[in-house]
Amino acid sequence: MYVVTNRKVNNRKEGLEVFGDTPNTVGPNELRLVKVTRQGSHYTTELLADKLTQAEVRELKRRHALDIDERSDWYASLRVACDLMEQAAREKRHLLVYVHGYNNDMKDVLGTAETLEALYNVIVLPFSWPANGGGAVSGTADYLDDKQDARVSMDALNRFFEKVQFYHEKLTEARREAFWQQALAEDGGRGNREAVQARFTQLLAEDCKVTLNLMCHSMGNYVLKYALQPSAAAAAKLIFDNVSLVAADTNNAAHETWVQRIQFRNRLYVVINENDFALAWSRRKPGEAQRARLGHYLKNLFAANTRYIDITRADGVGNAHGYFAGEPVARNAALKAVFSDAFEGGRAEDRLSYAADINAYRLI
Repeated sequence: MYVVTNRKVNNRKEGLEVFGDTPNTVGPNELRLVKVTRQGSHYTTELLADKLTQAEVRELKRRHALDIDERSDWYASLRVACDLMEQAAREKRHLLVYVHGYNNDMKDVLGTAETLEALYNVIVLPFSWPANGGGAVSGTADYLDDKQDARVSMDALNRFFEKVQFYHEKLTEARREAFWQQALAEDGGRGNREAVQARFTQLLAEDCKVTLNLMCHSMGNYVLKYALQPSAAAAAKLIFDNVSLVAADTNNAAHETWVQRIQFRNRLYVVINENDFALAWSRRKPGEAQRARLGHYLKNLFAANTRYIDITRADGVGNAHGYFAGEPVARNAALKAVFSDAFEGGRAEDRLSYAADINAYRLI
């Protein structure tokens, strides 16, 4: 599994010890790409920072029909993007970018990512910002410290999204061009443009469609909220098929002002559990800004581009915060199906009833 992070990294350490719990010493905008491999109960890690050789770039360009200048400088992120798209197409899985929440150390992040891959038809690419870890017992000081780290991570998240958008466009552009060339070749030079276009459309429809989706959990939504603030924010651009804001630890009040800036190809979901114990706890934190949280409040659901999903009364959910995994989805196949649709570029609301009085879809 690959991890993108703006955490401090220490290449003199091994395993998950390479990840720190503070921002990168070069600056909070500095991104590192780390390959993490599970070996039994432990992990090995490899920091990817090497510039690709021209021969490596030439091979990636040939294999994926990329429209890039092989004489320019290219880095490991290009190889990773190609590997992930190749794996997704080969295994007929979707790509899910995962932005975690408060109190997540790297063992937590990887555990959740592995669970998501086991439960859903996805390959997970986590973005890990420097949350401290340690659980809710750490108290108010750690919570507020994580909120500060979340705010300063906004530019790092935007830089990451810019990379995702660039590589995704290059790789999908290459596939579309390959299908166009195939349609032309099958026409045999007869110049029947209508037939070529029809065949091109058919090839696209028959292609194993790999969707690119985003899931932000808990305070990960707070990072996204701040990433959307700059006028030219990459977070506001059309990158993902589905965007899921799950158990959002952000203010419900005026959330539509930033949520409506998010672009997407298919659906934007906000998933709410009124009984969420973690959000009830976080609401009790001091400060005027700590109002009702978006992820556990069923009022003021006004964002015009959003499909709100209320899972409060769904069997097995109870007061869970990470209800996309664990006992809630183990007990409730319908809940798991909702998240399968959301995380795999589908239409989760098709299996839900709509409550017009609160402008939300409901799983009961």
